[in-house]
Amino acid sequence: MQISYIKKTEDPIPKKLRVAAYARVSSGKDAMLHSLSAQITFYSGLIHRNPDWEYAGVYADEAVTGTKASRPEFQRLLCDCNAGKIDLILTKSLSRFARNTVTTLQTVRELKECGVDVWFERENIHSLSEDGEFMLTLLSAFAQEESLSASENQKWKIRKNFSEGQPTPTRILGYKLVGDRFEVIPAEAAIVKRIYTDYLSGLGLTAICKKLMNDGVPTKNGGQWRESVIRSILTNEKYVGDILLQKSYVTDHISKKQVRNNGELPQYYVKNAHEPIIDREIFAIVQNEMQRRSSAYPHARCSDTALHEFAGKILCGKCGCKYRRKKLASGKVVWICPTFNRLGKAYCASQQIPDAILRDLVSGIAFDHICVPCANTVTIITKSGEEITRTWENPSRSESWTPEMREKARQRSIIHGKKRSNDYSGD
Repeated sequence: MQISYIKKTEDPIPKKLRVAAYARVSSGKDAMLHSLSAQITFYSGLIHRNPDWEYAGVYADEAVTGTKASRPEFQRLLCDCNAGKIDLILTKSLSRFARNTVTTLQTVRELKECGVDVWFERENIHSLSEDGEFMLTLLSAFAQEESLSASENQKWKIRKNFSEGQPTPTRILGYKLVGDRFEVIPAEAAIVKRIYTDYLSGLGLTAICKKLMNDGVPTKNGGQWRESVIRSILTNEKYVGDILLQKSYVTDHISKKQVRNNGELPQYYVKNAHEPIIDREIFAIVQNEMQRRSSAYPHARCSDTALHEFAGKILCGKCGCKYRRKKLASGKVVWICPTFNRLGKAYCASQQIPDAILRDLVSGIAFDHICVPCANTVTIITKSGEEITRTWENPSRSESWTPEMREKARQRSIIHGKKRSNDYSGD
């Protein structure tokens, strides 16, 4: 038997903890932004002053509610944790981290699997401690109830104002809100009157958009004129001096989804609340004309577009809009940029893609989304982040013709030939 002596190794130098901090404010107001700045300064100094800590950054979200996990800086923080860049996260309180119990617990558990600890300063809780999850469950439930209470208080205040005829702050072309009353902006009011006049002269929503853009007329918010904006202007009761309050409402304090009020909550109609821009008689004529056109020319829409595998996943490389599915008169289906479809090549020189060709291009690829940078080219971004560029050739016009289209062309050719023959015989 042989016994060997193994010398004790020196204790390794303790590794510094890589420490980051997370801060958030739910409003863009000056006071809130000052609070965010103070949080960033405080945590940056706190981490730098600790000799056992290594600064890993401060992640801060501005004017973002704590009930949503899709906060950009919050998501960046989680990505860095998953990448092994952070050991400890400092945050002011549970309510700053998240006000949704489910989100809090799911995030803490995800970070626990990565070996990342979260220290909630106000509650003095470490998520990796023995009783950490129990305390987090209890306290985050209180935080969520606090969020609900604040939401209900705000709703009560808004609905009380509605019942007294007071509008909520809003931006509308032609008016500015001074106190609780709308005042006319003459230059913008002229644009509103022009839109009503153009519509009654026979122009459609798309034609009005084109005309305004060609003349360089600005929108209220500096964006592009769209049919939805024109339709909203033509149907808004505020232009005759009235206000319909509580047209929409927020479903709950977690999702904060805003939906149209179809009778679920009471509405309040305030007549002669402010100076009108449009005469009531003109407004009524426009509503009747819109109803007539809607009945005469029903809008054709593919009912299965929203459920289609490509819906919302094809981006136009020219204007950034998402391609839509369109069924042509021939019965064939294409994917087309809505800007090009509505306004033409002058506003977006993109190209439509036949559905059959698009399917061939992505066949066998688990794609996340598709970009159309230029003619006859698509860039396919896979779910793993790889970029695949593919090209295609447009089918010739003759190949795209159906038998019915060929027959119509033949009939037109016969008629045109007879007309020319008659013209010559008269000479």
